[in-house]
Amino acid sequence: MIIKISPDKERANSILQMVGLREKFLKDSEKIAVNSTIIAENYYEIIKELCVAIGFIEGYKSIGENAHKEIIDFIKKYDEFDELEIEIIQDLRIKRNKSSYEGKPIEEVYLENRKQDLANIIEKLKILLQKLLG
Repeated sequence: MIIKISPDKERANSILQMVGLREKFLKDSEKIAVNSTIIAENYYEIIKELCVAIGFIEGYKSIGENAHKEIIDFIKKYDEFDELEIEIIQDLRIKRNKSSYEGKPIEEVYLENRKQDLANIIEKLKILLQKLLG
């Protein structure tokens, strides 16, 4: 469920700083052999947190059982994102959940096939977030 809250730019900025740390990890992970599941989970966390930050700026927060799905669906309202990008994010969310809750690994081939799409989505989210922060 998405609920209305007071817009919170400070919290969005804090999340943006954490996103920077996760991105640094992803860049560093390319230099060493890091498990594809851990890398994919970090892509997911970056995307989810950017969506959460956008929600905070707009004065919304997701809570409850489907919170992550709903906050990702929330960004559909922005013209910057097409349906395929939302589907890619939701697919990553499902894979991450299976990894976290069922111990199912995320295959390296998935990451190889989606890495550029995920990087593009992250960049679009960051640009949108910066625009909203003013």
